Amino acid sequence: MTPIKFGTDGWRGIIGRDFTEDNLIRVAKATARWIQEQGGSQIAVVGHDTRKGGEHFAETVATVLESHRIFTYISDGFVTTPMVSAATKDQDANAGIVITASHNPPKYNGYKLKSRYGGPTLPEDIARVEALIPNRRLKYKRPKLLGFYDLERPYLIRVYDSFDLDAIRGSGIGIAYDAMYGAGQNVVRKLFPRAALLHCKHDTTFKGQAPEPIPRNLRALARRVDSDSRIKFGLATDGDADRLGVFDEKGRFVDAHHLTLLLVHYLRHYKRMKGKVVVAFSMTDKVKKLCKHYRLPHVVTPIGFKHICRHMINDDVLLGGEESGGIAVTGHIPERDGVWVALLLLEFMAVTKKKLSTLLKEVDDIVGSFSYDRLDLHLTERSKREVMDRCSNGLKRFGKFEVVNTEDLDGYKFHLGDERWVMIRASGTEPLVRVYGEGRNPKEVAAILSAARTTLLS
Repeated sequence: MTPIKFGTDGWRGIIGRDFTEDNLIRVAKATARWIQEQGGSQIAVVGHDTRKGGEHFAETVATVLESHRIFTYISDGFVTTPMVSAATKDQDANAGIVITASHNPPKYNGYKLKSRYGGPTLPEDIARVEALIPNRRLKYKRPKLLGFYDLERPYLIRVYDSFDLDAIRGSGIGIAYDAMYGAGQNVVRKLFPRAALLHCKHDTTFKGQAPEPIPRNLRALARRVDSDSRIKFGLATDGDADRLGVFDEKGRFVDAHHLTLLLVHYLRHYKRMKGKVVVAFSMTDKVKKLCKHYRLPHVVTPIGFKHICRHMINDDVLLGGEESGGIAVTGHIPERDGVWVALLLLEFMAVTKKKLSTLLKEVDDIVGSFSYDRLDLHLTERSKREVMDRCSNGLKRFGKFEVVNTEDLDGYKFHLGDERWVMIRASGTEPLVRVYGEGRNPKEVAAILSAARTTLLS
């Protein structure tokens, strides 16, 4: 049987080739054995997003768990990953399982594992699950009855208990939302019935586009915001709605670096809250600068929210953030949540009666303005290894940009002076290399990424 390994954020594979029912049963069996090792209540929560086969795969996992006498809550219909994580915490369950490939292309599906605190399972526990995966084909007979539960309703109650939705709705902030055909569509429709909705249908193919909320995938949303003066906030969430993309009132994309800075500014300066700020290696160094300004502890982790989660369950963390649009904040679960973060941003705008661009200017006045972009190099596995080998051997310059310092916490971050940098990291779930770049303005960032492409592929 094919060896199965979890990547940065779960196990993912191409449906019918790697992500098969046989392989899924093996992973579910390992999860069941891991739950049994924990002892205690023997409870699990299982959900799925809008991807092809999600309902069937979720029921397959529930069948395996139930056969091991593990009481299983299975979602009644598609749900977001944060809903499963929240339910896992609320039910004090041993594990939460989400059938999702997050932002990957439509041909993929995947398996995310959550723990009883309501966040990603830590690396050492993932390693234990991997070690328990049997190397043989298994079969399970589906029980006569599976118990289906509404995981959306308790999440909505949590939202209503935490936010003044009447104030947000009555603020006059027009909202446009792109669900990217993903699992966030139902909850956002209920929270904001007057929002302009794009791609809010259950389409298992995502119309052939990876449901990743980045500018090139959100041109329709950008046009909608820009063309309608009533809309002041554009929102998109990925396939399982744990990540978000945002546009200001002029249809300009606000990347996760700026969102993270904006939220730290709101929580610390306006709400007078304190705590550690934990960000992934691919995030801007401006976070450190803002934390120094507000005298907040700052920690950088390897890529993968499980590393941020470890700090959130053990320390007093104000915010945890990733470049990919995954952000978690204090007062909620230790989990990325695109809808929750969007509500916090809308609350910020409603309370201050300021536009998003005005609030971003407040942050720029503290840390300085900057631009960011990302380039994805789709390569063969061999070419991917060659690119990463070239980075490990040391690179001295990218075109006209000279390398002044290199960090290798997770991938390679080459500092180019004057708060410019380029970072190269191989994807753990797809045959591609991601190239991240930051500079003083969009033109400089484009030049950095172009030079990096030439250097890496020459």
